[in-house]
Amino acid sequence: MKQIHVKWMTIIGAVVGSMLIGVGTAAAEETFVDLKYSKWAEDGITYMAKRGTVAGYGNGIFKPEALVTRAQAVTFMVRELYSDQLQRAVEGTTYSDVPTTHPFHREIMIAAKNGLASGFPNGTFRPDAPLSRAETAAFLTRAYALVEGKNAAKWTDTDRHWAAAPILIMSSNGLVGGYSDATFRPNQAVTRAEYAVFMARVIRFEREEAIRTQDWDKLISYMTVSEQVGQMLMPDIRQWNGKATTTVNEGLKRTIHDQDLGGLILFDKNIVDVTQLTTFTHDIQREAGDIPLFLSIDQEGGVIKRIPGGTNLPGQMALGATGDATLAEAAGQLTGEELKALGLQINFAPVLDINSNPDNPIIGIRSFGSDADLVTRLGLATIKGLEQSGVMAAVKHFPGHGDTTVDSHLSMPVLAHNRERLDAVELKPFRAAIKNDVEMIMTAHIAFPAIDNEHVTSLKDGERVPIPATLSKKVLTGLLRGELGYKGLIVSDAFTMNAIAEHFGENQSVERAVSAGVDIILMPKNSVAAHQTLVNAVNNGTIKDETIHASVKRILEMKAKYGLFERSQTLAQKLTQLNGIIGSKAHRAVEQTIAERAVTVISSREGVLPDPMKQGDRVVIVAAEQEQAKQLEKQLLQAANNLSLKTEISLVGQGKMNETLQAIGKANYVILASYQFRNVASQFGWSEYQTLINAMNKSNQRYTLFSLGNPYEMIYLQNVRSGLAVYGKQEPNTSAGIKELLGQLKAGGKLPVLTD
Repeated sequence: MKQIHVKWMTIIGAVVGSMLIGVGTAAAEETFVDLKYSKWAEDGITYMAKRGTVAGYGNGIFKPEALVTRAQAVTFMVRELYSDQLQRAVEGTTYSDVPTTHPFHREIMIAAKNGLASGFPNGTFRPDAPLSRAETAAFLTRAYALVEGKNAAKWTDTDRHWAAAPILIMSSNGLVGGYSDATFRPNQAVTRAEYAVFMARVIRFEREEAIRTQDWDKLISYMTVSEQVGQMLMPDIRQWNGKATTTVNEGLKRTIHDQDLGGLILFDKNIVDVTQLTTFTHDIQREAGDIPLFLSIDQEGGVIKRIPGGTNLPGQMALGATGDATLAEAAGQLTGEELKALGLQINFAPVLDINSNPDNPIIGIRSFGSDADLVTRLGLATIKGLEQSGVMAAVKHFPGHGDTTVDSHLSMPVLAHNRERLDAVELKPFRAAIKNDVEMIMTAHIAFPAIDNEHVTSLKDGERVPIPATLSKKVLTGLLRGELGYKGLIVSDAFTMNAIAEHFGENQSVERAVSAGVDIILMPKNSVAAHQTLVNAVNNGTIKDETIHASVKRILEMKAKYGLFERSQTLAQKLTQLNGIIGSKAHRAVEQTIAERAVTVISSREGVLPDPMKQGDRVVIVAAEQEQAKQLEKQLLQAANNLSLKTEISLVGQGKMNETLQAIGKANYVILASYQFRNVASQFGWSEYQTLINAMNKSNQRYTLFSLGNPYEMIYLQNVRSGLAVYGKQEPNTSAGIKELLGQLKAGGKLPVLTD
């Protein structure tokens, strides 16, 4: 079986003799309108048309009942197996009835050269003679490395026939059948519909065998270019026709099939509840054909979560505050168990970025902390937990997004550190993860001049801009694969982010990324265009076949490793097991333990504990959002039902200072909630918080600054006499902090970032 080098999604037809066979490229395969009486063959015809092997006569006409000639039959096989040779001059056997002017001269010569078909002793090929069933068996067994199968195949009219052996091979594998009278009728002519079906059966049989034996090189050889590059795309599917995509609708079906997709990423818009999500992922895989899809999600825990009703872990910085690798492993394992039960195989986590810059607007509490050793230790433990549960960890964002002051969703950051610093800090956890065989790494849309200082002209403003890691061959192939020895999958960060989309244009970026070493393009802005860009780049030689094949082989190997080809469970079985896994008592216990052990005293009068609450206190809860304040109030009243507390809510914000000062002036105790995330810490509205702290200090009130986000308050606020950090505004985090204020637990967390 020869490697397929070029494939067309369709063929532009031209009527030649008795049959049209196209010679070019079109946007989509033909839809035939004359298959009404050949429904039995429609699937095979459509399949071969999509592969670019068969074509119609134009205007949707296929003529399924017309007889296929010897010339047409070998042309089908040549277009399927040796389409690259059609672009070159041909030499070899000549036949007296196939002059160089014959419309199928080139195809017949290629077929003869490659042993697909031969002529007759008198020097003719008989190109226009109808092909018989016997010849069909002979042609196809020559073209494909088939061996005798296990099915009984005894025909009364084939024992002494010249094609007895190929007929037996085809029949015993179930690829061709006989008639009810136990005859094969080897000399009967074959129609166009029959020949397309026979070819489709053989190709599918060979693909199935390749999958069964995990012969990925063989499977790739049977994949079209469209299928190969489709494996390298992982778009999002948030909406179709203005509605959230929560079921397999017609739009999603077309997306999967037209682009031969290899994966999808799901977001909260795709999720209603766990039953719907499990049904959705099951139905998606039913649409995938013989190669299943990778289904992925961002379930970091904490602020980045997607699963309603699932275990809402307190987040990575909360784990960093515990410093406990055992808890990190448990967090990874329970997350993986829940995702696997829901039909998801890839989690874009953990974050291995070291948040050494307080002004980082996008990482912050998503990181384990600012210490490279801590991030490495907890990151490896989380990866281990995920992988033990059968879910792939996709660590991010290589080579490191922690020391930036720009959000790459909005623009392109540049990290100007020298190589020594990158080795000591940013690269440290990634190097360790690679040493421990991590299987997927996500790239960062960040420029690292110490590794690659190439600049190109920005499409946004015409300025010269540096190449980000995602598009850099020096970073991905040179550093990651070469120097660090990484063997796993490289996935890009989202291509919808402005760091890529604004400066380079998506089509150019997709081509650059794959050439640089990316295996999977995540969230192309226009997946149709991205797919066609890659098909064109392979067909015109801009991207080498070997580059695509290497990526696709890695993808297929990983899909097999994570059991995607083993589709044994029914939907009913999947749904039955959900209640015992999603948000289970055991998982909730881990969630609570992490949250409680993470609570950290960031300031206190005696250096040990924050200000306590007392019986009958009038407590004012000050927060930036009403919803957040109400959550704290509810948790406080539930946990302190024996203290007879009275509560009031006041909102901090522009134009509300006098009102808030009046409220806290009447309080016995104030919970001042601070939430700084997704903005630059130094530009946060600290002055309002300082005014409130000064007022409370002046009146010697009991209070606690309740840090719900990035725990950098002590850099920007002075004279805070009582403060706690809980590393997230989710209920597990805030509940643990409330318990500490009530004396129901002792804060034991350690601040995992520097605030000096």
